[in-house]
Amino acid sequence: MSRDHVQSAERSADDAPAPPGAAARRTPAAVETPFLDLLARGASADAYEQPVLVARAEGAPAERIAALEHAKGLALRVRSELEGRRRREAELSALFETAHDLAGLRDLDAVLRAIVQRARSLLGTDVAYLSLNDPARGDTYMRVTEGSVAARFQQLRLGMGEGLGGLVAQTARPYVTDDYFQDARFQHTRTIDAGVRDEGLVAILGVPLMLGHHVIGVLFAADRRARVFEREQIALLGSFAALAAAAIDTANLLAETRSALADLERANEIIQDRSGVIERASDVHDRLAELVLRGGGVHDVAAAVSQVLDGTVEFTEAAAAPARALETSRAEGHAVRHEDDWIAAVTAGDELFGALVLRGHPGLDPVDQLTLERAAMVTSLLLLARRSAAEAEQRVRGELLDDLLDARDRDPRLLGDRARRLGADLTATHVVLAARLDATAPDADHEADARRRLWAAASHLAATGHGLAAARDGGTVLLLPLARGDGATDLARRTARHLGTAVHEAVTVGASAPVEDLVTHPDAVAAAYTEARRCLDALGLLGRSGDGAAAEDFGFLGLLLAGDRNVTGFVDRTIGPVVAYDERRGTDLVRTLDAYFACGMSPARTKDELHVHVNTVAQRLERVGRLLGDDWQSPGRALEIQLALRLHRLSIPQAH
Repeated sequence: MSRDHVQSAERSADDAPAPPGAAARRTPAAVETPFLDLLARGASADAYEQPVLVARAEGAPAERIAALEHAKGLALRVRSELEGRRRREAELSALFETAHDLAGLRDLDAVLRAIVQRARSLLGTDVAYLSLNDPARGDTYMRVTEGSVAARFQQLRLGMGEGLGGLVAQTARPYVTDDYFQDARFQHTRTIDAGVRDEGLVAILGVPLMLGHHVIGVLFAADRRARVFEREQIALLGSFAALAAAAIDTANLLAETRSALADLERANEIIQDRSGVIERASDVHDRLAELVLRGGGVHDVAAAVSQVLDGTVEFTEAAAAPARALETSRAEGHAVRHEDDWIAAVTAGDELFGALVLRGHPGLDPVDQLTLERAAMVTSLLLLARRSAAEAEQRVRGELLDDLLDARDRDPRLLGDRARRLGADLTATHVVLAARLDATAPDADHEADARRRLWAAASHLAATGHGLAAARDGGTVLLLPLARGDGATDLARRTARHLGTAVHEAVTVGASAPVEDLVTHPDAVAAAYTEARRCLDALGLLGRSGDGAAAEDFGFLGLLLAGDRNVTGFVDRTIGPVVAYDERRGTDLVRTLDAYFACGMSPARTKDELHVHVNTVAQRLERVGRLLGDDWQSPGRALEIQLALRLHRLSIPQAH
């Protein structure tokens, strides 16, 4: 006799009513005993009424009957929980068995049939079936059916985008209908409806079979009556669909391997090696999933893949990767070989982030190649997630800088608190920089895209430099801290080079003079921005595209650009070395310069004006040249020096 027959006989005996008077002999403290016995025997739910019925028939006290009712309720809850666990155990067991079939895959049809059979059994549906896309014919066809009785249904070929399966394939999401013929969400066709009507199907659930981002087919479960599919059932069918997709992917890889190695008579050895590669691919899949869940970074992904592929995998920026190999990988969507390395482009849509490079591993197995490609896809997802978080922070930094530029109605204390939360210190010395792209865009869309790229690059620079950035007036404004020993000009030029490299276009940057204590004087940011804009416009007028400068770099023009009209600073920058030399040595170089320009830059007339020998004039002018540079007599420098001499003369107290 089979085990099922024995268990059935035992349940029948266990479900039989207890002998008369048996309940009366039980003590009140043992009301749970019959229900524990029923639980131990795995009795049906109806059998749990028997102890209560017997007690009532024997005229047991109301207290005992109430106790039995309570115990019955608890026992039924325990039974329901046990049934749920048995059901989940059966589901997990089926998934494990399917995964085991996949690991030892030899016959794809057998694995797919097992998947469909187990899905139908566990979901308790009348029919289960699996369709696959046929890229050559541009349609989809029935691959496996279980429980189907209609020949026309089993031989259906559907156009892409038709029926419930077309909706699943189009959206790459599960769809369920309680009544197929009354559901208008998908495209009904005469061929599909006829096949469904022959089969008598009413309620249908479909989940996509995915390979990467591509839908390769659909797994269905269907009933011939109206039915609501639970969320757990949809998830279970999705798990079977994932295994089916993996089976198809693995089968394709194994078929390629067998074909390639047929002439070498080493099929058995290669298949064994391939199984090991599949295990490594599974291992890296688990590791990558774990990394994503615990918030790992790009270099963590590279380290994990390095261990699985037994090589060195590195993430590199696009500029550092081999250009031709990187572009080929990006276009084909696969890892490509470059000398002894393998290059897998890390992309998201049309955007290129960089590449995963497997060093010194020329003989890469196809499955290992797929592992590298999937690692590149995970890397792109991590970079996108990181960029989304960075963009959110950039928006917050931009809003703070906007508020500083419009600080008239803002509380300085609150502005300072907001800055500290973003890692910026408004008590430090800062420079306001106005940046602008100089190239003319062909249309409005290109111009908007260029401005977005400039804002993104400026925001990244501000975030890494403990500053702020915002889009403003068709360009970008930055508030960056000034390091000790650094100058506004140096900061402007570095910023112009950095932003230009980031956006691959010339970026011009105007800088303000350093500003301090912005917590107490937040309105200084607006004035400094005005000065930076003047410098930016001056660079454009002077044809210095792609350069960076502050007011101090424009000579006497800087007096007009600077917000504070720093006359003393202009004099110091222009003739300061000559003035300092006179003060240290007691010489008369400043008066000699004044006389030289007053005499039309003629040494002969200058010596008469100063009543000295012409050689003395020549020696003094030679000293001036060493102090101010060889170009001090050029027209531009000469004009600045004459203006500085006059301003210096005005600053000296006049003798009475």
